[in-house]
Amino acid sequence: MTAMRSVDEALAEITRAAQPLSPETVAIGDAADRVLAADVVAAITQPPFRASAMDGYAIRSPDAAPGARLHVIGVSAAGSPFRGRVGPSQAVRIYTGAVAPDGADRILIQEEALVENDCVVIAVPQTGGTNIREAGIDFSVGAVLKRRGARLSAIDLGLIASSNVSTVSVSRRPLVAYFDNGDELVEPGAALEEGRIVGSNRFALEALVAAWGGSPRYLGRAADDPREVRRKFAEAAGADVVVAVGGASVGDHDYVRRAFEDAGGKIVFAKVSVKPGKPTWFGRLDGSCVIGLPGNPASAIVCAILFVKPLIAGLLGESARGGAICASLSASMRENGARESYLLGQLIGDRTGRLMVTPFVKEDSSLMTPLALGNCLIRRPANAPAAAAGEVVDCIPYGAIAAGGAE
Repeated sequence: MTAMRSVDEALAEITRAAQPLSPETVAIGDAADRVLAADVVAAITQPPFRASAMDGYAIRSPDAAPGARLHVIGVSAAGSPFRGRVGPSQAVRIYTGAVAPDGADRILIQEEALVENDCVVIAVPQTGGTNIREAGIDFSVGAVLKRRGARLSAIDLGLIASSNVSTVSVSRRPLVAYFDNGDELVEPGAALEEGRIVGSNRFALEALVAAWGGSPRYLGRAADDPREVRRKFAEAAGADVVVAVGGASVGDHDYVRRAFEDAGGKIVFAKVSVKPGKPTWFGRLDGSCVIGLPGNPASAIVCAILFVKPLIAGLLGESARGGAICASLSASMRENGARESYLLGQLIGDRTGRLMVTPFVKEDSSLMTPLALGNCLIRRPANAPAAAAGEVVDCIPYGAIAAGGAE
């Protein structure tokens, strides 16, 4: 069935096709921004021992009276613990991170101690905390530190390393092969003949695919010739995802979908009730998921955010795939038409945590400037009535949220 789909229906079809890829094991130093294929379980307890949080002296609470004189019987340094036991009227010189010796239940910080030969005198009352970090206050052996489907941040890598885990199981990066189509396209920097335009989509798409966790591979540009387009599909064999940009409509020079079917591809849906991007289509070719995007720059990038990004997330088995967030309009918006629309806007967060979104006036699907200035797509349901300033709308962020002042 290839009838036009709603956005939700199209995403459901894509999600069903996006089965998580096989896992691979990588060193944690190579795991930044990768998606876990299995839970990470702590191999040790952290801290693994009672440790001093300060430089000072390990003592017993019964001896912690002002003026008490304690005999210093040894030293405990990080990596070189004191092997004995602290008894009555005794102390051990200790440094931050060192093992708190047996018998001691408090650290007298060095600023509150007076040193007299081989003794230490408690100078002030000991009424605060013990200054000892108990074993396991961070996590215990066997604790699940990160769940399958989580994308690993820089801080996550530090956490995993601290648990004495050196490798993690992550989903293989999906190979995303893509090409653009059109006789009118030339490379940036080329002399422009009349009727030609610069092909810009592939540069944005490559960076987006990499940021979303895919491994992009550009196959080059296909002229408006069905044989050339079919060759591109042949060159994409083995890719997890194939993205064809341009030639997605039904004009006399739009050959991509026909070439896809001639190559043995099966169309799942042929268009989406969305603005921009109605000609977006989805199909299967051998083992590849194939998405056809419109050629107009804003349409191509908006539909890549809406459909290619969740496809990659599904192949990665990513649990947090992103979605809409709510924001208040800073200006009114007119009523929407029969297709669900995604308008460009700028999200700003004030100091109170409230999100405001400013819609852009220019909406032409060929314009790149609003896309570059904005950071979100404002979702407008089909046939939505006009919205006044202050009303709450759904937004899909694609860039960093700007910071604004308090109001």
